[in-house]
Amino acid sequence: MTQQIIALASDHAGYALKALLKEELERQGYEVLDLGTDGPESVDYPDFGHAMGQALEAGRAERGVLVCGSGIGISIAANRHPVVRAALCHDETSARLARAHNDANVLALGARLIGAEVAKSCLMVFLATEFEGGRHVRRVAKLG
Repeated sequence: MTQQIIALASDHAGYALKALLKEELERQGYEVLDLGTDGPESVDYPDFGHAMGQALEAGRAERGVLVCGSGIGISIAANRHPVVRAALCHDETSARLARAHNDANVLALGARLIGAEVAKSCLMVFLATEFEGGRHVRRVAKLG
């Protein structure tokens, strides 16, 4: 059982996938900080991307997961916060490289683009992969 807190946020298009990922995280022993949305009613994705940025800035979570229809808009909003390194991933390889090479701390997923099983696989790989450091440290430093 881990003590790591994972923040989750989505818009209406990502709500169902967020709920499934929340269930998976809790089953794996993670503590979840659910930043919303709380249903399928239409909302604005930037609000939830910014909520993620604020949660990480305040130290309320170590990592996060964002979900919207494509994963693009919500990740753009979150990446406006200097502490956030959100990576839009579509498969296990992109999730692994986002962590290993880019030290991404937020996984962004497109609910309309990938299925539930792929999303769960991306999430588990993202959480299990450590940042490699080494030659990547200099590059990641230039992102801030």
